[in-house]
Amino acid sequence: MKHIHYIYTLLFGVAVLLFFGLAYPHHLHYQEQFQLFLFDSTYVWDIIKLPGGISDLLGRFSTQFFLYAWVGALIIAVLLSAVQLLTLLSLRQAQGPWCGLSFVPAFLLWLFLLDENALLGGVWAVLLTLLAACLFSHLSDGWIRRILLIAAIPVLYWMVGPICVVCFLLLSPHPRHSVWYYSVFVLLAIMLVILAYYLPVPANNLWFGIHYYRYPTDIPVLLWAASLSVFILALAARLLSHWNSSDSIVAALCSFALVAIGMGGLVWKNSNFKAEKVMHYDFMARHQQWNRILETINIEKPNNQIGVTVQNLGLAMHGMLTKHLFDYNQNGIAGLLPDFGTDAISPLPTSEAFYQLGMITVAQRMVFEAQEAILDFQKSGRCYKRLAQTNLILGNYEVARKYLTALQKTLFYREWAGETLPLLGDEKAIAKHPEYGRLRQMAYKDDFYFGGHVTPDMLENLLASNAGNRLAYEYLVAYYMLTGDREGYANLLRKMNQQ
Repeated sequence: MKHIHYIYTLLFGVAVLLFFGLAYPHHLHYQEQFQLFLFDSTYVWDIIKLPGGISDLLGRFSTQFFLYAWVGALIIAVLLSAVQLLTLLSLRQAQGPWCGLSFVPAFLLWLFLLDENALLGGVWAVLLTLLAACLFSHLSDGWIRRILLIAAIPVLYWMVGPICVVCFLLLSPHPRHSVWYYSVFVLLAIMLVILAYYLPVPANNLWFGIHYYRYPTDIPVLLWAASLSVFILALAARLLSHWNSSDSIVAALCSFALVAIGMGGLVWKNSNFKAEKVMHYDFMARHQQWNRILETINIEKPNNQIGVTVQNLGLAMHGMLTKHLFDYNQNGIAGLLPDFGTDAISPLPTSEAFYQLGMITVAQRMVFEAQEAILDFQKSGRCYKRLAQTNLILGNYEVARKYLTALQKTLFYREWAGETLPLLGDEKAIAKHPEYGRLRQMAYKDDFYFGGHVTPDMLENLLASNAGNRLAYEYLVAYYMLTGDREGYANLLRKMNQQ
C-alpha cells in the first residue's frame, strides 16, 4: 500500500482517456484541422525562435496525432498524469491528503482543454516547468545552484514562456533567506521589458504567453490557475509539514475521492457537448461519410446551421433531399447553402457542399478564407488538402503543386500528396479519376460573379452546363421548396422535359 497513489494516477489517466476518446473526440479532430505541422527546418525555427517555442513545438507535434481521436486522447491522458505525478513530487508529500490534492492542477488543465481554443502547448509548458523544478530541487543548496538558477531564467523562459515563473516559485527558500533569490524575478521582468522592444509580438503576450491559447489577446486564466495551484499546494504542504494523518491511506483515499467528485463534476458541467455535436457533423462532411450522416440524423435531428447544412448534403448525395426535405429540421435557405461567413469554422462544411455540386471556384474561395481566419495565424492541413484538389480540378497545376509539396512534409498527409502529385498536368488521368474527373465535368463553363449569396440562377446555370448533375437538381428543387417558388419549380420541370 506504500505506492497506492500510483493506482489513483492510473484511474485518473483512464478517466481522461475515456472522456476524450468517447465523449470529446471531435474536439480533438477540430484541433488537428487548424494546424499544419511540417517536418521542415524553416517551420521549426519560426516556432522555437519565440519565447515558449519549445513547448509550442511539442504541442503542435502532439496535436497532429489528434487526427486519430484515441491516439490524441492517450497523449492527453499521459500528459495530465505526468503533471499530477510531478505535482506530487513538488509537494514532497506522497501520503495523507496531499496525495488527493495533487490532482487539482491536472484537473484544472483538463478543464482548460475543454475549450476548443486551448492549445496543447500550454500543457507542455506546465509539464516542462514542473520537470525543471524537480530537477533543480535535487541540487544541493549553494553558489552552484544559485548560479544555475540565474542562468536558467532566460533558457526556461525561451523554452516554455512566462509559465516558467512557477518553477522559481517552487524553488523559493524560507522567506528569511530569500532576498537574494527573489532578485531572479526582477531580472526576469527586466528581460521581458527588453524583449518587448525586439520581438515582433505584443508585450502582453510576453507576460502571459504567446501560444497557450488560440486567441492572441486573451489570457488563459485556467492555465495560469493550474500552474499557480502547484505553488499554492506546495506552500501549504510546507507550512503544514508537521501535521501527519494517523491513517495516511484513509486520508489519501478521502482526499482523492473528494477531488475526483468535485473536479470531475466541474469537468462534466463545463463540457460543451453542443459544440461536440456540431464538430461531429463537420467531421462527417470532411471525410464524406454520407451513410453515417443519415444514420446520425435519424437518431437525433440537428438543429444548428452546420448540422442542417451537412444533413442536407448527406440527403442530396443519396438522392433523397427533395423527397425528405421536410422530414428534418430546416433553417430556410440558410440551412441549404448558407451565406459566406468570415470565421474559420462555418465556411468549411458549406464549402464541401459547393465542392460536391461542382462550384469549385466558390469552394476554393471559402476554404482559403477560412484558413486565413484562423485566429493564431496557423495553416490548416485540411484546407491545404482541399486547396490542392480545387486547383488541380481547375487546372492550376503549379498552385496545386505548392500545396502538395508542403503536404509531403507532414506525417499523415504525405502519402496522399505523393499519390496526387503525378496527376498534375496529366489530363487523361484526371478525366478518368472518379472524383476529379466527375467534378471537372460538372463545373461551370462560364464565369459569373459570386458575392457570398447563392441564387437560383447559379444553380440553374450549373444544371444547364451539365444536365447529369443530379446534385444540382436536388439543391435547386429544394431551394424552390424552401422559398415557396412554385413558378420557378414549374419552369424547371418544363426545361427538364424539353431536354
